[in-house]
Amino acid sequence: MHDIRVIRDDPTGFDAALARRGLAPVSPQILALDAERRARINAAETAQAAQNRASKEVGAAKAKGDEAAFERLRAEVAETKAEVAASRAAAEALDRELRDLLMTIPNLPLPSVPEGADESDNVELRRWGTPRDFDFTPVEHFEIAGVRCGMDFATAAKLSGARFVLLSGAVARIHRALAQFMLDLHVDRHGLTETWTPVLVLPEMMEGTGQLPKFGEDSYQTREGLWLIPTAEVTLTNTVNGELVEAATLPRRMVAHSQCFRSEAGSAGRDTAGMLRQHQFEKVEMVSITDAASGLDEHARMTGCAEAVLEALGIPYRTIVLCTGDMGFGARITHDIEAWLPGQDRFREISSVSYCGDFQARRMNARYRPEGGGKPEFVHTLNGSGLAVGRTLIAVLENGQQADGSVELPAALHPWLGGATRLSPEGRLV
Repeated sequence: MHDIRVIRDDPTGFDAALARRGLAPVSPQILALDAERRARINAAETAQAAQNRASKEVGAAKAKGDEAAFERLRAEVAETKAEVAASRAAAEALDRELRDLLMTIPNLPLPSVPEGADESDNVELRRWGTPRDFDFTPVEHFEIAGVRCGMDFATAAKLSGARFVLLSGAVARIHRALAQFMLDLHVDRHGLTETWTPVLVLPEMMEGTGQLPKFGEDSYQTREGLWLIPTAEVTLTNTVNGELVEAATLPRRMVAHSQCFRSEAGSAGRDTAGMLRQHQFEKVEMVSITDAASGLDEHARMTGCAEAVLEALGIPYRTIVLCTGDMGFGARITHDIEAWLPGQDRFREISSVSYCGDFQARRMNARYRPEGGGKPEFVHTLNGSGLAVGRTLIAVLENGQQADGSVELPAALHPWLGGATRLSPEGRLV
């Protein structure tokens, strides 16, 4: 959420930053609501002062036995009391209206973010690895002979409908091994704190990280009003919701492996084949809570943590910075990491690492007390996939596929697979 004081001080700059996202100016509407709200607050305070003065005079008139003054002042008290109540109610309604409006406005991009309309305007930062030269035509993950018996979309559709998968046997074990490998890498090498979180959260937690109120259609809600998390970003980030933490405890670097649930309401018809885009999937999510000065350094660090997973697995990738038109709602800058998928002959997103500044913290009222004292400040938050487990499984299978339908598995995974090095054409680990 945005700081109303910043908008008051520089409405032109605020609208110019939103224009880089392709959005129309909103500061006139915001400032009009703010001015009316402040006028109502002032009217309530003025009426309250008049009520207090009249209340004192009522007592004095009664003590003097001045019935006429007593009745006049008592009526004045009743009138000003009603004015106070009406002005306060109006101010509260305007405050809610202003807050609701601010909650729907996306974060402002950093000046360094490239301007653009969509993904075609994203800018590549670097590449790692060289895509393998195949002496046969590589296929997509679900077409590999050794994978087909362990990746069942038909049974999943019978159980749950479209965009679900049933993994079994060796494929399920590789999927599990990838998550364990990622967690251990982030904990042992990168110093993140492993965390296990709920997957059902209160609506205010979804509001805190920006999934509500604007993007409710992209998630699932239970009859009881709880929401299924679309990512552990929601739970990890909200661990500081409403908190005042000490600067000495920052940065807080967390990692969680969780089930994630997305209705994908805004992506109908996209990537329906295979398990690239599912309603239920697993992700290893990284979140950092830091101070105002460390955010961009932490963003670079987190991007490196995600890249390290792909490098350890030997998966070629490229890192891009998203343009203003392709960036997510809560981000000030986002790095996408795209893994090479030979079955599609293209790079596909496998991680998105975002720096949000104090945007989420204002929604959560999450602050820190600076070292040496001083006024509390809002924390800065970051989140990134480290990585999406299902998409990493796709990358491992497609990059390791062999002409006979087997899959050579990355050496980094062997300890998590009981020493197995290959998925046979028959779907066994050998």
